[in-house]
Amino acid sequence: MKQVLRAALTALAVLCLGVLSAAAADDTDSPDRALADLLAGARAKIPTQCDSPDAGTLVQVLCSGTLRVGVRGNYPLFSTRVAETEERIGYDTDVGRAIAAKLGVEPEWIYVRAATRISTLAEGGADVVIATMGHNTRRDGEARFIRPHYYSSETIIVGPRDLEIANWDDVRERRVCSTIGNYANSHLVTQGVRLMLFEDAARLPEALNENVCVLAAHDDSFMAYYLGEPAFGDRFERKFGFDQVPWGMAVAQTGTDDFALALELISEIMHRDGEFLALARENGIFTSFLENQQVLWQSPACATVAALTDPACVLPALDATPPATRFAPEVENSVAWMKDNIGFAPELPMLTSVPAFELFMDGIVNSLILVVGALAATLAFSLIFGFFAALPFRASRVVAWGIITTLQSSPVILTLVVAAAVANTIFTYSPAVALGSAIVALGLMNGCNAGQAIGEAADSLRAEGRYGTGFSAALYWAAVRRSLTQLLSFLVNAAKGTPIASFTGAPELLSALTDITSFAAGRVTTYTMVLVFYIAVVFLVVWACERVRAKLEQREARA
Repeated sequence: MKQVLRAALTALAVLCLGVLSAAAADDTDSPDRALADLLAGARAKIPTQCDSPDAGTLVQVLCSGTLRVGVRGNYPLFSTRVAETEERIGYDTDVGRAIAAKLGVEPEWIYVRAATRISTLAEGGADVVIATMGHNTRRDGEARFIRPHYYSSETIIVGPRDLEIANWDDVRERRVCSTIGNYANSHLVTQGVRLMLFEDAARLPEALNENVCVLAAHDDSFMAYYLGEPAFGDRFERKFGFDQVPWGMAVAQTGTDDFALALELISEIMHRDGEFLALARENGIFTSFLENQQVLWQSPACATVAALTDPACVLPALDATPPATRFAPEVENSVAWMKDNIGFAPELPMLTSVPAFELFMDGIVNSLILVVGALAATLAFSLIFGFFAALPFRASRVVAWGIITTLQSSPVILTLVVAAAVANTIFTYSPAVALGSAIVALGLMNGCNAGQAIGEAADSLRAEGRYGTGFSAALYWAAVRRSLTQLLSFLVNAAKGTPIASFTGAPELLSALTDITSFAAGRVTTYTMVLVFYIAVVFLVVWACERVRAKLEQREARA
């Protein structure tokens, strides 16, 4: 009996030891235990390594007692500031507070825009960015994203309820408002959409209300707030959506190994325990993604540290890499050679991706059309205005000088805007209409000045008595020849003024490169290329004008 009892006790002891060992093993592989060990190791380096340049971000955060969190300035339900108290509210800021609490530090809010989220990290301006940033493959090369992701959304097209928009065919060639740095911009431009870009997403609903934009594209999470307001929702609606993308917190690419791991473990725990879900419900945002994530991270397959690298548990980044041009490898090799041998290399997205290259080439062609058109319109309007200004009849001269004075008194950009508005009232918006209105506006502005010079030359010729006191074709062409210098200078001025047409929607090179830099890096390079292009164009126009002047002078000398 004693032997049986002893055997039973032994078996029970072995069973208990096995359970305890399994529990210890499970605890070792749990995110809670891994996070505690990671933080303990980092705190052990305080204060000896607080001033060390080799200290990682995690140690620096714990040393300072502050977590610098990059958040959006005005993104309803996610990150806004209460004017009376200066308090930050919203889902993103609540997530930042929860993470700071788990690290045992205080959050410090760093304001970022869509266009500055990644650059703020690269420049050391923030420790982590939690700012409604979609995680796509293109951004993987610019920042380190934390997974599991803390939210997900898609981009939606929003427009007036009475406007029939069902798919991309209905949006093509329309002007759509978006924000600089929005990952969806690359998709939009590949669909033939013309972009109008804003720094702040809060400007999009305003632009719709003010009829600056007919359509706007942004995250459904952002637009949901405005569509829920009666004043806005009664006028506008969601048309369709695209590119479902997970949102990721992001940290700098270097010096952040331990910090990134800590954030990943915290994210896993917050999904498993429903903390993300609870914060989302408190802020009134969509929760279906977070509900599914909680179920996933509570499952045995995803309840361990190893799950952080398991494709079955963590979502992939949205594949936002545009198709490469056939000569992209040669361009990339040249850029790499310049960087290795010169220490500097330009970024050339317009030569490495198909959407950017197509925009670039279209921009060059449209710019040349715009320049040639502006020159022709300037010449035509100068001759027309000059004709009426040269007439000896008081009525015609008063009308001509009145129009000339009005145009001279109007700012160039305002004249372009008015011309575009009139053209869009008469015709449906299209790139051709935008170019045509810009050509007319530039021709009017410069042609009236040259026409004034012709009129004044005609008056001086009449005063000299060489062509009588009336009007004749001989007098008119003599006045044109006498004002040739002014005419040629305004032709040059018309060529120099063409880039400003981009502000009214003309799809010339500056507009195309603005679209390219809305989804690709290399802003300095692209705008430098605009400068070089227009310098070359103006130089060519000046050279051609000088050749024309020389030939006319030679012909007049022979006569």
